[in-house]
Amino acid sequence: MRTISKEYLLLFNAVTDAEESLRQLRETLVAVQQQAEELFMEETDPAEQQKPK
Repeated sequence: MRTISKEYLLLFNAVTDAEESLRQLRETLVAVQQQAEELFMEETDPAEQQKPK
């Protein structure tokens, strides 16, 4: 059985960690984008502007 070099393991783990960080970042960005769209729609919705306050 071949052993995996320390260099390969280091690189593999770094790439795996980076992929997870990017996945979490994407999830955060999508959630913020959805919130921004909802806020925009609330401010531009004509029905919302006609409601008495």
